[in-house]
Order: sequence, then C-alpha cells, then structure tokens
Amino acid sequence: MEVAWWRPQETQMKLAMIGLGRMGGSMTERLLKAGHAVVAYAPDSAAVAEAEKRGAIGAHSVEEVVRKLEPPRVVWLMIPVGPPVEETINALRPLLARGDIIVDGGNSRFTDSVRRAGELAAAGIGFVDAGTSGGVWGLKDGYCLMIGGEAEHVRKVEPVFKALAPLEGYAHVGRAGAGHYTKMIHNAIEYAMLQAYGEGFAMLEASDFDLDLPRIAALWTHGAVVRSWLLDLLALALKDDPELASIEGYVEDSGMGRWTVHEAVELAVPVPALADALFARFASRQQDSFSAKVTAALRNHFGGHAVRATQPK
Repeated sequence: MEVAWWRPQETQMKLAMIGLGRMGGSMTERLLKAGHAVVAYAPDSAAVAEAEKRGAIGAHSVEEVVRKLEPPRVVWLMIPVGPPVEETINALRPLLARGDIIVDGGNSRFTDSVRRAGELAAAGIGFVDAGTSGGVWGLKDGYCLMIGGEAEHVRKVEPVFKALAPLEGYAHVGRAGAGHYTKMIHNAIEYAMLQAYGEGFAMLEASDFDLDLPRIAALWTHGAVVRSWLLDLLALALKDDPELASIEGYVEDSGMGRWTVHEAVELAVPVPALADALFARFASRQQDSFSAKVTAALRNHFGGHAVRATQPK
C-alpha cells in the first residue's frame, strides 16, 4: 500500500540538494517520492549516480547545480559543519541572484547561521537554517525540522518542509539562527537521555541477579514511564548483541553538546545533567564501559553514527 507522504504534494518544487551522505541522500529520495524535482550534487560521483538512479537530476559542480535550477532557486545544504559549509556558501554566493534561498539543514553553530544570514541578505539572497532530526530513520518516518529565518523565505520553502517532515513535524521557530539554536539544545538533551539509559543499563549489567537485558529493554517499551523511541532502539541493539561485545565503549560528540555548555555559561543557566553527559563522552575515550557501549550503540541505531569495533584480545 502506498505511504501517504509519497503522493504528489499540492505544490511541487525544483530545488538542489548539495550533500548526499546518509542524511542528504535519504532526504533526496523522500523529496523525489513526494513529487519534487531535485538537482543532486556531491563531490562523490558515485553518490550522484545513485541519486540519478532514484530520479534526481545529477550535477557535478556547484556551477552546474545553479545552471540546472530556474529562479527563484532553492539550494539545500546537507554537508559537514564548519569549513565545508562556509566554502560552499562562498562558492554559491556569486552564482545566485536576488530572491534565491540557501537552506542549511546541517548542524551548523547558530552564531554562524546568524552571521551567514546577514551576509547573504546584503546580496538579496535568503537564508534558512533548518535543524534536522531523524537520522537514518527519516526516509521512512520523516524528519523533525526546526526552522529559522525570515517568514517570507520559510513560506517559499514550505512545500519542501511538508514533504520531508511527518504530520506536524516542522515548525518555524524564529529568526535566522533560531533553527540551529533549537537543534543544538535538542542534541544536548539527547546527550543526557543517552547517558541516563547508559548508566541505568550499566547498573543492571553489573548486578548479581544475572538479568536478561534484552528482555528488560523490550519490557520497558510497553507502558513504562521511561519508554521512548531511544529505548525501542536500545531493545533492538541488545537483541542483536546482548552484551554489546562487538562495540567499543568510545563515544564521539558532534560539537553541539560543547556549544550548549558554552551557551549555558554565557546565559548563567545551570545545566549539570547536560554538562555531565558531555564529560562522560570525554571519559569514554579514556576507559571502556558498558554505559558508553549503550550510548555508542544507540547513536549507531538512530543516526547511523559509526561505532568502534572491539579489538581482538
């Protein structure tokens, strides 16, 4: 049976997607299934070819991306934060015209988004920051979108938001920078939630009751106060590997937890749980722990983040 969001939208758009990794590639596919036309570009030609197989219009340079769009253009970025975003926007700026819009759907720092919006506005180019959550499950379930920018720019891109998000799964949260600020806090909360599950299951694993962790995780998904999508994913991870023996207890951080703690210091807002969760990730890189294994496994299941395999002894 056809899934509802696959049906053509009332307003179909043509836009570009720059970045075709685990998020950008799936978002491109979801947009195509919703009836939008997508010009797809990434430095990896194999990723472009894969997008073309799904119906996208392939491009092999930023210049070609712009040539294959008609004004007013919408260019969505799903690329690593920092220099790659800066370099791509700098490459796009002289190629775009007044009325065009750049959407940054990655995890850029909100202060950078505020600055970029101002710089692009001087050239008449719109900027929208779209904090994006959903990970590798977004293709099927939709992406939660936290959107910042001028209302007129958001309205122009709204058909795209409707295609990417589940019902009531997107919101215009404020001016430019607000979308990435909201996503930063979202990810910091995620840090603390993962840490709580990790520590709790470490206690269960350490007890002398010989507890069945996969069974307990599955049990708690039914009616327990601590049930959540993350717990559903943990139940899956433990079902596949009850002792998480194949995963090293080493947990990376995306940077958003650090930015949140910095911002909390500036605002004088106490965030002990968020700060402790961040520092626990630092500690995981110094010693192996079951708690860190749980966090690493969950990040892999919801976001496709890489895990470090345990080394043979």
